[in-house]
Amino acid sequence: MKLTIVIKKGKSGYLIGQLKELPAVFTQGLTVEEVKVNIVDSLELYLEDIREQYLPEGEMLLEEELSFA
Repeated sequence: MKLTIVIKKGKSGYLIGQLKELPAVFTQGLTVEEVKVNIVDSLELYLEDIREQYLPEGEMLLEEELSFA
């Protein structure tokens, strides 16, 4: 799975990064590299939050991890 990060200039010298495909995932940093590292952390927190809210109904037949290259 590929995601697109959009980085813009913010206030006070900070850069703001946001995922184009998941606009709720955003972060900030002083450098482009810092924003890239921080966006991964933000994505992990976002997905963790979504998983905690997921309450499937019915009998579970399978749970399996998938990897996207």
